[in-house]
Amino acid sequence: MTKLYLVRHGKAEAGFGGAMDPGLDDLGRKQADAVANDLSPLGPLPIVSSPLARTRQTAAPLAGLWACEPRIEKAVAEIPSPDLSLDERVVWLRGLMAGSWNDAPPELMAWRRGCIAALTAIDHDTVIFSHYVAINVAMGAATGNDNVVCFSPDNCSVTVLETDGETLSLIEKGREAQLTKVN
Repeated sequence: MTKLYLVRHGKAEAGFGGAMDPGLDDLGRKQADAVANDLSPLGPLPIVSSPLARTRQTAAPLAGLWACEPRIEKAVAEIPSPDLSLDERVVWLRGLMAGSWNDAPPELMAWRRGCIAALTAIDHDTVIFSHYVAINVAMGAATGNDNVVCFSPDNCSVTVLETDGETLSLIEKGREAQLTKVN
């Protein structure tokens, strides 16, 4: 079985409704350093990162410790949103997050399947830097939960899953945060 260490990015400079691709703020950079120190005894392992700035910046300290380059994987990126204003995106995401995948449009179901397929295709223990909804996709697949939101992974929390190449299993749920706004 292959272990997958899913790390939610550190605290961003702006939330989902504040910028399309924000980087980390000062706290987020400290969180990234702390999670790198926590994970460093595991490796070096391959590192996968979403292409977005906040995940790449969160992955950078661990990549530096392990002297490796993260592989960028679009399938573990932020959930694709419709072409809306930033304010409209927040309303859209809140509505989606309150529901189940059964209610999601076909393009989001395809994104969800692609995220799960990318994770189950990994055949070496790997650290993956990703996002709130993508980590919830993995958690839902591992636990059989069809809700868009199964839990609230905190910034830089680590959720550990295993894959046999076909399915995902939960080993350890990451630290949860109180969700006060969409980030």
